[in-house]
Amino acid sequence: MKKSSAVFIGFAMLCVVGCAAPEVKLFSDATDPLKEFTLEGTDADKVLLISIRGLISTQPEEKLLRSMPSMVQEVVSQLNLAAADAAVKSIVLVVDSPGGGTTASDILYHEIKTFRERTGKKIVAAMMGVAASGAYYLSLPADLIYAHPTTITGSVGVILVQPDVTRLLDKVGVGVNISKSGSHKDMGTPYRPPTPVEKKILQDITDGLASRFLELVAIHRQMDAPALADIATARVYLAAEARTLKLIDEIGYLKDAIDAAKAIADLPSSARVVAYRRNAYPDDNPYNPSTAGNITGNPQLVDLGLFKPLSAIDAGFYYLWAPALGTAGF
Repeated sequence: MKKSSAVFIGFAMLCVVGCAAPEVKLFSDATDPLKEFTLEGTDADKVLLISIRGLISTQPEEKLLRSMPSMVQEVVSQLNLAAADAAVKSIVLVVDSPGGGTTASDILYHEIKTFRERTGKKIVAAMMGVAASGAYYLSLPADLIYAHPTTITGSVGVILVQPDVTRLLDKVGVGVNISKSGSHKDMGTPYRPPTPVEKKILQDITDGLASRFLELVAIHRQMDAPALADIATARVYLAAEARTLKLIDEIGYLKDAIDAAKAIADLPSSARVVAYRRNAYPDDNPYNPSTAGNITGNPQLVDLGLFKPLSAIDAGFYYLWAPALGTAGF
């Protein structure tokens, strides 16, 4: 028997054993509880790091041989654990995301805002490479917003993702028959062009969602009219310009954000920095965004979700900076 065949059969048998015996697990998954791991510091009081990375969604993340919680579920689980721990005095949201669904973004905004109100714990948002659109939206309740010098943020607006296959159907000579109960029941279908009335309806919905976003920015960031008008174009900004417009408070690195989280909670420099994970990582540190890993090796070997182009996401309304969606890690 060839060596490659033997390896394949051995792997298949291991998978079968894993399926037949629930106690044997090759990979961590959603059934594993979150546990606290100390990244640095020795004091009893804690600063908790919560990673918000990738597309903001309420959909579970499907991977080879395992399913992981959605971003919304994972963040809310961590907030609940933090709320129950009196030693957690402040939270650092480590944000690296182009945004995501309007409702998913709004849920996290609401959960973070109400967490802060009911617990009194301090929150610092630390923006990494990209913290745009929905990722900026959910950062609004933070006491302080930090951005790296190279962070791209802003994109305060809404995009409607709406596939159009009409020309393809015309080319292959395929049509779609639709029976509907009302004139707008199939509005937004990819099988025919929208009517002028339908375009206006969809634009009104888009404008309504954008207005909510802008109103929250104006409230949380105390924007004046000229700055708000510039932001309403939904463009992105580097950190320096974002600070000028008052979208962020400070420019600094993750350590600066952690130090600020300690300072505003009156914690000593020796306060512990902790994270919730499903299993331990060797040489762990605050730049590790993962809550779940592969017990037997590198999780990236079985991660089929590294690239998620715009064409792969569901149709709908998004607080999303689309150009960042196709980059590694999203």
